[in-house]
Amino acid sequence: MFAVIRTGGKQYRVAPNDIIKIERVAGDPGDIIELGEVLLLGGDSPKTGSPLIAGALVAAEVMEQTRGDKIVVFKKKRRKNYRRKKGHRQDLTLLRITEILTDGKKPSQAKVARPEPKKVEAKKAEAKAETKPAKKPAAKKAAPEKKAAPAKKPAAKAAAKKPVAKTAAKKPAAKPAKKK
Repeated sequence: MFAVIRTGGKQYRVAPNDIIKIERVAGDPGDIIELGEVLLLGGDSPKTGSPLIAGALVAAEVMEQTRGDKIVVFKKKRRKNYRRKKGHRQDLTLLRITEILTDGKKPSQAKVARPEPKKVEAKKAEAKAETKPAKKPAAKKAAPEKKAAPAKKPAAKAAAKKPVAKTAAKKPAAKPAKKK
C-alpha cells in the first residue's frame, strides 16, 4: 500500500518504512507525527480524494532535524554595476513513514505536525533585550612616568644656500605644418 501526501507545498509518494526529507515540521527526533493531507491511497483498491481523502492520514517518526545544501542566488544586470549575491539553506525534517491509516484510525503515540514558527520574531525579541547593556566605568590605571627626551644638538654648520639658476629663454613653439 502507498499514499500520496502533501506537505510544505509539495507532494510525496510514500509507503511504510520509506525515509523522506520534507520542509521543516515541528518535532523532536523520536516523535511520531501525523500527516493529514492524503491525496491518494494506492494498493489493491485505490482511492482518490477531491482533493483530500476524509479520515486518512499517514503516521511518521521524526528521525532528524537538518538543513539542506546551500544554494547561491545571484542577480546581475550587465553594464549597470548591479550585482546581488545571497545564500540560502532550507530547514528540513527527515521522516520515516511508520503506517498509513484509513477510516479515521489513530496512530500510536501521535503528535500533530505543524510548521515551526518563524524565528524572525524570536530574533527581534533577543535584539531588544541585548540593546546597549549598561557599561561599567573602566578602572583608571596609573599613567607610566615619561622619561625626558634627550636634547637635540644644534647643527654645526648652517647649510649653504645654493644660487638659483636662471631659466633659459624660451624658444617660440614651432608652427604645425599645413595640410594640402
